[in-house]
Amino acid sequence: MTTPSPETREAVRAAARWLALLDSGNVSETDLLRLAQWRASNRLHEDAWQKASVLRERFSGLPGALALATLDRPDPGRRALLKQALGVAVLLPAAWLASRELPLEAWTADMRTAVGERRQVLLSDGTFVQLNTDSAVDVDLAARRLTLLRGEVAIRVPDNLSLAVQVPYGQVALGGGGFNAGEVCLRLVDQACRVSVVTGLASLQPLRGPARVVQAGQQASLQVADVGPVTALDEWLLGWREGVLRLDDRPLGELLHELRRYRQGVLRWAPELERLRVTGTFRLDDTDRVLALLAASLPLQVQTRTRYWVSLAARENRA
Repeated sequence: MTTPSPETREAVRAAARWLALLDSGNVSETDLLRLAQWRASNRLHEDAWQKASVLRERFSGLPGALALATLDRPDPGRRALLKQALGVAVLLPAAWLASRELPLEAWTADMRTAVGERRQVLLSDGTFVQLNTDSAVDVDLAARRLTLLRGEVAIRVPDNLSLAVQVPYGQVALGGGGFNAGEVCLRLVDQACRVSVVTGLASLQPLRGPARVVQAGQQASLQVADVGPVTALDEWLLGWREGVLRLDDRPLGELLHELRRYRQGVLRWAPELERLRVTGTFRLDDTDRVLALLAASLPLQVQTRTRYWVSLAARENRA
């Protein structure tokens, strides 16, 4: 693996210091503004911050000093230290360590997106790939295989081709073997990969357990040992392909959990707000506007400390 340049390593060290400050509980609005300016000043800074954000999410149980030291190491040492620390502390299940979700692989993926970014790629064989926010995919067309390392992806395969998509819990096969090629969406969730078949058929093969065919209009959860129940598509969760989320009388909590995936920084809300019902079409390229629309139509208010620190609270009733 290529050794990081001195400039890259310095940017990563700076990101680690910012991470430690944010986790200290003593961060001020001025600090957050300076962080935003630092990130915007150099592409290396933003890339380093994305790595820091991944570590903060994935290894939130690690002690602060270990997390900072881990972020500041060259990549091979970082992976070894993480495996050792996680093995000793038993902070995460062994099955997770066996998966391919380690941030190192996401950083070096053939295709990846940052938080809030979406990307479309037409591969040389005509396969159309869309990456959702904070996602990473490796491509091996010679082997007719994609590998989903992180996040969510939509894949549309031409009718005359087959393709396998490898995930930490098994494999999803499209086309070939009598199956019509089509379009699927795959999203890595806790201990599983949710597979949504938009058109055609898909064969879901767990690492341990029998395969199962899922048809157009259906979705199922691919797990290590089996395939979960096959249900109808949650259509609103597929709207990201057009850059929107369309809800019809859904709990507000579902929308907020999705919006948080597209925002840099912190988005928090009062638990009682999750029970409110919401209907509408919301664009993902302007989540601040989505929050403003929610405040205008629901009994809640948006409290903004900075653009990276936003909280939602119940609106006070005034006589």
